Order: sequence, then C-alpha cells, then structure tokens
Amino acid sequence: MHQSDLEWYVANHPSSELAKLVLGGAEFNNAHTSDPSDSDPGGTALMTGGDPRATGVYYDVEYSHGVFPPGTTSCSAPVPGGNAIYDSPDDTLNAVPDLLNNGSGNTFPSFDEGGSIYPNGVDGNPGAIMNLTPHPQSGLNPATFPVDPTTCQPIMPWDYLKVNTIFQVIHNAGMRTAWSDKHAIYTSFNGPGSGGNSIDDFFGPEIDSQAVEPNGVPYPQDDDWAHIDAATKQYDGYKVQAVINELDGYDHSGRHKVDVPAVLGMNFQAVSVAEKVDSPGTITQNPDGSYTLGPKQLSGYLPGTTTPGPLLASALDYVDAQLQRMVDTIHKDGLQSSTAIIVTAKHGQSPQDPLLLKRIKDGPIISAINEAWCEQQNPTASPDPTTYCTNGLSAGTITPLIVAGTDDDLWQSYLSVKTQDAADFVKNYLWNHSATAVLYNNDGVNRGTEQVAHSGLAQIYAGQEAAAFFGVPYSDPRYPDVFGRVQVGVVYTGGSKIAEHGGDNPGDRDVPILVYAPRTVKRASNGQWVETTQVAPTILQLLGLDPSSLQAVQQEGTQVLPGLG
Repeated sequence: MHQSDLEWYVANHPSSELAKLVLGGAEFNNAHTSDPSDSDPGGTALMTGGDPRATGVYYDVEYSHGVFPPGTTSCSAPVPGGNAIYDSPDDTLNAVPDLLNNGSGNTFPSFDEGGSIYPNGVDGNPGAIMNLTPHPQSGLNPATFPVDPTTCQPIMPWDYLKVNTIFQVIHNAGMRTAWSDKHAIYTSFNGPGSGGNSIDDFFGPEIDSQAVEPNGVPYPQDDDWAHIDAATKQYDGYKVQAVINELDGYDHSGRHKVDVPAVLGMNFQAVSVAEKVDSPGTITQNPDGSYTLGPKQLSGYLPGTTTPGPLLASALDYVDAQLQRMVDTIHKDGLQSSTAIIVTAKHGQSPQDPLLLKRIKDGPIISAINEAWCEQQNPTASPDPTTYCTNGLSAGTITPLIVAGTDDDLWQSYLSVKTQDAADFVKNYLWNHSATAVLYNNDGVNRGTEQVAHSGLAQIYAGQEAAAFFGVPYSDPRYPDVFGRVQVGVVYTGGSKIAEHGGDNPGDRDVPILVYAPRTVKRASNGQWVETTQVAPTILQLLGLDPSSLQAVQQEGTQVLPGLG
C-alpha cells in the first residue's frame, strides 16, 4: 500500500473506517519502508526497529558468504557460502498434487504447511485452516536452510536474524503475543535464541498453496492464493477472523479461551495482488452452494495516473471493511480505551503508472555476464574461450560468477568470487549493456518493445560501494555484492505482472504509517521523514516497555515516531 492510496481512499470515502482512523489518529505522510523493500526485510523492520545492516535480512531469497550450503553435514572445509532462502515452500509437505488437474505432475505447497490438518495436504475444506497449530515449526524443513559453520547445523529462520524482536521483548515481559502472516517461515519474527516460541499464537496459512473455493472446489484459474484477487480476499479473511478471535480473548482458532494478546496483527495481501495481477475480484455463492467468479479485471492504476483501477479500488474497499470489523470487535469487547491501532505496509510497488512499465528478462543478462567473465579468465582456453565457457557453463563444470540473486524491480547479485574486481566487472557489464524491454499492453493495444540503456538500471553499487550503501563493512557476508536501483518502471520478469517490489524508488518505499490511540496519541498530520523501523520502538513505548531493549534500536539509533508523547 502506498501513502497515495490512503490519501485517495480517504478523499473518495470520507465515511470509511480508514477515514475515521486518519481523522482521529496521527498520520505520518512522509513514511518510508526498508531498503530493499522486499516483504522479508520490510516485515523484519517493523518487528525489530532495524534495517538490513542490523537485522542481516536483505531478501527472502538471498545468499551469504558466511554459511555452508543447505544439506551440508561436514563443515571442516573453508566456508564456501551458500543460499540463505527463507521463503515458501520451505515446508515439509511441499509437493501436493494439483487438485484441479490431478495427474498433471503440477504441485503446490500444502495450505497447512506441515500437513497437520489435511491428510497428504489435500485441501477439501479451506475453512479448516483456522485449526492450524499456533506453533507451525513442525512444518519447516531444516534441510532447505543454510548451515552454520560453527555448529554445522541448519540455521532456523528466527536464528538467522541478528537482533531481537518486539515479540521477544513483549513475551519476556510476561505478556501474550500473536501474529498472522503468509508463510510459516515468518516465524522468523520470533527472534534469535527464542526457539521459535516468543510468538504465543502464530497463524501462517501458506499463501503459495492452491487456491480452493469455500466449498472445497479449486479455483478454475488453477493458481495459488496470491494470483487470484477473489481468492486473496478469501485467504485474508481467515487471518482477519484469527485477529477477531484473539480480540475476543481466544486463540486464533476461536476454540480455546486464553487472553487478549498485548500485541497482535496481520498482513493483508489483497492490495498487493490487485496492484499487479489481472484477475476476478469477486466470488459469489449460488443457491446450490457452488460459487461463481466475477469477470476478470485489470489490476493496478489507471494508465497515465496513480488513481486505483476498479480491481485495486475493490481491494481497498475489502481492507477497509475488514478494519471496520476489527474496530467493531474492539468496541464490543470494551477494549477501545486500551488498544492502539497501527496501519502501515511492508512495502509499496512500482511502477504505479502502468504506462511506465518496462519488463526485462534478467536471465539472458546473467548468462551473458557469466560467459563474459569466464572468457576473460580463460583467454587461452581450447578450442576457444567462447566455446569453452559456453559448453562448460551449460555442463556445470565451470562455476558461474553470479551464483545467486533476486531481481524484481532492483538488481542483486551474489558472486562466487568476492573481490572488488569481480564486482566491478559485473557493474561495468550491466552499465554498458542495452536490454530489450516489453512495454505495457494498454487496452489491447500492443505497444511493442524498447531498448533500455544500462540493463534498465539507474545506479549500480559494486563491492565496497554496495557495502557503504547498506552501511556495513566490506567483509560482511550477507549484503549483495552488486546492488542496482532500476529506472522507474523496470521490472525484471518474463511474465505478465505490471508492478513489483523490492527496489528503492518512491513507488517501492512510500508507504503509510497511521497510529490511532485516542487519549494517548494526539490527532496530527506529520510530514517529516520517518521510516517503518520506527514502528517497533513505538509499539514498545505504547505498551510501557523500553524501546531501547531492541538491539537494532541501540545499533541504529531508531527513534519512536515523533509527537506521540
């Protein structure tokens, strides 16, 4: 969600729940998420008060020069580096057959992560997901995690964090904690040394699983919950119900009476999906119990503007209605005088104006860089450097220079050779390369392709420059060896998405922060630069706890949001 989305929605829906929260709360209209603005560092910033320099979390799919690869059982050799992937499907049951086209060989992760609810992961009743265990660690698969050189054991997601979290501080103060998110892997928010137990009630239905209508019939698009807007709303609805159950003093399932958590919340996916995936936005139940999907709608913003299109406007309506359900529950339960509501986002999305979109395939660029590096390193190879490198790389007998990285609307490369010369080689190649971009198809009018200079990048940081950009020593093993900010509109994809996140352009980072706490937080509109890292110490202060008990707050000097008293 962008700050501009909040402003547009409130202006056009003055009686909405979001408008009421803005009118009665402190709105920070110059707020910015983490950099990179991916879900994992963005969410981690909210929970720790720190950017990647403190947390060590740069992306959900990253690499570290300081670990052994997943699956390593002997750690006597020099540390080679390896993937540090904390993303779906890092679960035990990660190959559920496609329910709509069984026998096709297509698979999905299981909705319940570890298969604790659905036998063999086959989801015939998506509503049963409410009974998911509050500690889904059994669904994680340590064999997919990087290996610690000291212990030679897989690093669990909460132990990969370098600093503690709000959940640890609040839990250690004797208060109950709860959170709902899109993967079980976000048990990382428990924090290092917690054993995964500082979030008392974690609810993480797997969003990358197959989308199933409420009656157990797979959606006809045969995709996951994150690529069909109507399904995303259904999916978000389970997490909303979890929050409402917790506000009522139960666990997320609504079956066990416990206590209202001191901190609880969830992430919505509907807005993100509606910003980049064309799909039906509604699902209606028929008299016979079946369901009918509404017509396919275009995602994102109206061409040439930052005005939400019909699908995105519908997603904002949905989020607003669910916030109203939560607020109504808070009032019903008499919690209004003791409850603060914070609305913000892990990240934005870029570009907002679809006419700026330029889709570039990064795979051919990476392959060309690896071949060029190989040829430079083997100038006398037989029969000739080009043949030697092309055949050797395809056969896997030559180690590529770029061994990992995720390019969404940014560029990140991790190199097998961690030297300044190698990083400069990648930077120079990217800067001198012209890439073919596919433009936005506007109302059926094919706008064709365009040659984009500098591989689609506006600025590139290599080696020492990348370390300085993130504020870490050159020797730090986790930051990308080459990091690039894209030209506004560039998305590295061969698919049909019209926006993406992860980068550091305004569309990626300009998000809302709204704090509503009557009689505690004064109504105000604050235009000074603030960051989502400031949410974590603010939460602790609102709970009467010490913000400086967060290690990232100490390291980065993160301040409580201004003017809150």
